[in-house]
Amino acid sequence: MKRYLFIAAAAILSLALISQSCKSKSKEQTQSETTTPSSVLPIDDLLAQSEDLTGRDIETEGICTHICAHGGGKIFLMGSDDTKTIRIEAGKEFGKFKPETVNHVVRIKGKLVEDRIDEAYLTQWEEKVKAQTNEKHGKGEAGCATEQKARGEETGNNVQQRIDNFRKRIADRKEKEGKDYLSFYHIDANSYEIQ
Repeated sequence: MKRYLFIAAAAILSLALISQSCKSKSKEQTQSETTTPSSVLPIDDLLAQSEDLTGRDIETEGICTHICAHGGGKIFLMGSDDTKTIRIEAGKEFGKFKPETVNHVVRIKGKLVEDRIDEAYLTQWEEKVKAQTNEKHGKGEAGCATEQKARGEETGNNVQQRIDNFRKRIADRKEKEGKDYLSFYHIDANSYEIQ
C-alpha cells in the first residue's frame, strides 16, 4: 500500500512539474511575442494615432511626394491620399535624403514629434516677418505648398493670411475641445530605405 501511495505521489508531482513547465513556456512565448518589433504602421494609422504615439519610436512607409529643395533635409510621405501626409526630417545619422526618394515608397524609422502652433508661436512668426528674419521655404513668400497641404492649409495664401487662418483654427479648436493650440506631427528619422 505504501508503495502505491509513493507511486501516486510521484505521479502527481510529475504532473505538477510538467504543468508548471508548460506555463513557463507559454509565458516565454508571450513575452517574446510582445517584445518582437511591431510591423510597419501605415501613414493613415500613424496620423490617426499620433497623439498616443508622440515621443515613441515608430516605423512607417508611404509614397514620397516631395523633397525639400533646400538641401534635401525634409521629405513628405503620403498615405492613402494627399490629405494624409506627414513631414519627415533627416536625422544626423544620414543628413539628407537622396533625390531619388521622390515618387517612390520610402520606409522610415524614427521618433514621432508633435509640433504645436499656439498664439506665442504665431506672435513670434509675425515678429520674424516684420524683421525679415523669417526662414523662407518654397517659392515666393507663401512658403512650401507641400508643408501647407500637410497642415490642412489652403495653399497660395501669403504669410499674414496663413497666420490669420491659424488663429481662426485655434479659436475653433478651443471652442470645441478646450485646447488653445493646433497639433501637427513630423518624424525625426534615424534611417530610411527606398522600397
